[in-house]
Amino acid sequence: MHNSAGRMLSANQISKSFGDVRALDRVSIDIPAGQSVSVMGPSGSGKSTLLHCLAGILRPDSGDVSLGDEPVSLSSDAARSRLRLERMGFVFQDGQLLPELPALENVALPLLLLGRPRAEALGRAADWLSRLGLHGMEKRRPGQLSGGQEHRVAIARALVGSPAVVLADEPTGALDQATGAEVMRVLTAATRDVGASLVVVTHDAGVAAWCERHVQIVDGRLFSDRHVAEVA
Repeated sequence: MHNSAGRMLSANQISKSFGDVRALDRVSIDIPAGQSVSVMGPSGSGKSTLLHCLAGILRPDSGDVSLGDEPVSLSSDAARSRLRLERMGFVFQDGQLLPELPALENVALPLLLLGRPRAEALGRAADWLSRLGLHGMEKRRPGQLSGGQEHRVAIARALVGSPAVVLADEPTGALDQATGAEVMRVLTAATRDVGASLVVVTHDAGVAAWCERHVQIVDGRLFSDRHVAEVA
């Protein structure tokens, strides 16, 4: 298991343009290990572009991103892919589970892709499903699960590799309000338990309220950055 203590996800003066559109304009943010952060902003504000740069999916035009002492944005495509697999977990709006695989194998997938022994990967996957209240559902495929259960499987998959950071893009966007709140409760509690940072991109203030820090992006710039104690 990786030790995520002291790990910090940092973006330093990153900018990113798509044609004539400047999606990010010199944004800097430091996210300590174990902290939950919501990133909010109007549609087209740059919040998803920020998430993709933090994850190494997009490379900023200028500035740099690092995870602890590991460069993210300056690494090769292969190195960034490996870093995502080893050090990051992802939760997407629609879960993005593989429909043909049972829950157990969906959760184990990151470990299997890293070449871990199958028995170890499935054992850790079963442990996470149990921790998230899904014991007995290991063999169910996504189509046999409720929306909330699917998202719990996605959270288990994000955490099975002991990541330093979990990145969530509108994780409750496809869910009703009550189910969305339950998913956020599970997501924030589970990441806190393992000491992982959590970055949640959302347009929903109710979802953001589950996080201890709120960042707002407007027109590609960091507009505000507040901790819950300051918001309350």
